[in-house]
Amino acid sequence: MGEVVGAGLIAHVPTIVLPEDIRRELNNGEDNTLVSGLQQLRREVFDVVDYDTVVLLDSHWATTVEFVVTAHDRRTGLFTSEELPRGMRQRPYDFQGDPELAHLIAGKGAEHGTWITAIDDPHLPIFYATTNVWEFLGQGLPDKKWISIGCCQTADTEDNLRLGRALGDAIAQSDRKVLLVASGAMSHTFWPLRELRNREASAVEHIFTPEAAAADFERIEWFKNGDHAKVLATMPEFYAFKPEARFGHYLMMIGALGEGDCTAPGRQYGEYENSIGTGQVHLWFDRPASGFPRPRRTQLTPEEIAVR
Repeated sequence: MGEVVGAGLIAHVPTIVLPEDIRRELNNGEDNTLVSGLQQLRREVFDVVDYDTVVLLDSHWATTVEFVVTAHDRRTGLFTSEELPRGMRQRPYDFQGDPELAHLIAGKGAEHGTWITAIDDPHLPIFYATTNVWEFLGQGLPDKKWISIGCCQTADTEDNLRLGRALGDAIAQSDRKVLLVASGAMSHTFWPLRELRNREASAVEHIFTPEAAAADFERIEWFKNGDHAKVLATMPEFYAFKPEARFGHYLMMIGALGEGDCTAPGRQYGEYENSIGTGQVHLWFDRPASGFPRPRRTQLTPEEIAVR
């Protein structure tokens, strides 16, 4: 029987893969702590925990009519970002996939009233929400498998939780020990182009609004206290601050961990930081001694059952 052995909400901002001298130039001579936070997370978790596969929930990969999970035996190549090709260009990536687990995840979609497809097309694009995180947490660990699941841009809160429940069920049915990585930001509004170069430092004063920063800080405290139920209950209020991918990366993760029944407290790595208006943080949720709660079962309506 498989299990989730740890999970995290992880920032993937482009700044982390820039050379240190450029990071310092953008940040008033100081390095940002998102880099040192990832380095510490690698030492304390990814280098020491017993796991087989990382399932990364990619907030930059927007699908439309279904959730998609990568099912390649291996993904390798050079990544250049269409968004920021000056700062992220020809960055090598090379990691094993886990097609068996990918197809198991896809096979759980109907049980939870959603649509999940496993894709192994070698030309499927890859996104820096995956590659940047892998560079810090997976590079140099060739025996560890990595797969990604995109955020469906037509999904609402319930849809994302259903994906998470299907993911949790699939992991439990497998023989895998899995780390879940929700790769994405919290509040997520960029400064306009003519102003953003004055807002590249990591200080909280550069978050798009004080209210957005306050909403992020409030949820960070709830995460640290393991109060995932409160985070879920206040999602309508948080949507006002435009969390990245409608916070689908986190919602999918917590759906796999039991939703509000999950009380795992978060450990913060590095500081909460700005990235041209957006709120960024690394938080890690260790596996409780009793394990994470089993995912809830999706209650399908008669109409949903009829169309399946």
